[in-house]
Amino acid sequence: MITDSSRPEEATLRGLLHGRDFRRLLAVRMLSQLSDGVFQVSLAASVIFSPEKESSPADIAAVLAVMLLPFSVIGPFAGVMLDRWRRRQVLLLGNLARFVLGLATAGLLLANASDQLFLMAALLVTALNRFILAGLSAALPRVVEPGGLVTANALSPTLGTVAAAAGGGLGFVVHQLLPPGGRTDAALVTVAAMLYLSAALAAQRISPDLLGPEIHPDRPSLAEALGTAWHELLAGVRHLVRDCRPAVHALAAVTVARFCYGVLIVVVLMLSRYTFNGAEDSAGGLATLGRAVLFSAVGFFLAAVVSPWCTRRLGLTGWMTTCLAAAAVFVPALGLPFAEVPAMIAALLLGLVTQGTKICADTLVQESVEDEYRGRVFAIYDVLFNVSFVAAAGVTAAVLPLNGRSAAVVIGVAVVYALGAVLYSRAARRG
Repeated sequence: MITDSSRPEEATLRGLLHGRDFRRLLAVRMLSQLSDGVFQVSLAASVIFSPEKESSPADIAAVLAVMLLPFSVIGPFAGVMLDRWRRRQVLLLGNLARFVLGLATAGLLLANASDQLFLMAALLVTALNRFILAGLSAALPRVVEPGGLVTANALSPTLGTVAAAAGGGLGFVVHQLLPPGGRTDAALVTVAAMLYLSAALAAQRISPDLLGPEIHPDRPSLAEALGTAWHELLAGVRHLVRDCRPAVHALAAVTVARFCYGVLIVVVLMLSRYTFNGAEDSAGGLATLGRAVLFSAVGFFLAAVVSPWCTRRLGLTGWMTTCLAAAAVFVPALGLPFAEVPAMIAALLLGLVTQGTKICADTLVQESVEDEYRGRVFAIYDVLFNVSFVAAAGVTAAVLPLNGRSAAVVIGVAVVYALGAVLYSRAARRG
């Protein structure tokens, strides 16, 4: 395992981009997440910012639970597949499936189908999304030298997130230009479906065996592996706990950060819908949310720029601790006024520290987990992300008023960030 003190000098950004296989994998990620951004805006417009509905934090929590919890159940078992199926095929077929599901979702919107059918179709698209993202993360070390992982993890997921924000921005612009309603949402979903198709075509350009996993002659067949998936999952957990303590600590820290981020997203949604705009101005609320997403995307980009430099000087654990501690300071300072300008600055800084923690966690997991376990571990990583996000929405729904103004919630988030920084720093020092 490569530690902070023994890590070779990280590859330069130019050197990474000279790698053909890295560029192709990056193109798949960016096209996939660009599509996700368009799709998610259509979902938000239909469920949260519909002029006919008065959405509450509980409604948001319910939608997130429907969208994310089912994958949290199947996610670890999907990891067994990621450690056996060719990951290039996962990227290709997964995006093709999302293309078909996207067209079906657009048809449901045009037909004014029930919310249950619409959410079921959206659930399948989102479940495949998490599966594909786990596969992209597990495949990254196959196209990058070990010394370039920090820079690659700064660039690849961050550009993917920026692409998702760009897709969201496209959706927001369309909703400002067209009258809100099912036809506009269906048009956006159709655009997302075509982008999913382009991501599948980009994946097809990658060599089928390049992204792994390694094939071992004594490895059980997929059917046998699925039959013993629970034991496989436990083996992955044992590998984490026994041999990958830095990864365990990083996963705990990034889960805390994700929980806090989830709480603040619900707060911003409610502030955009009912405080920064009139309750009847759903288009204005969606535009305000779009600005918050844009500022957050700038923060994600800044994280990609500064994280390699910061990790060289502070180490991975030092930079992650700094991100958590910084959030504990600026969240109450900028959040308690409940004003739009400070909220936008907070969105930018949250993007920076949230992506900064993820860059560090991704790198620590990739460095300390063996390739044959990496798919399972990243599937577990995704489950932690999903469960913490849904838990955050559920907790927030219980205490947040409709207008999003709650000093107790903002201060509580700051306290959790501070505790996360202290506990992670101590655990990292103990090893």
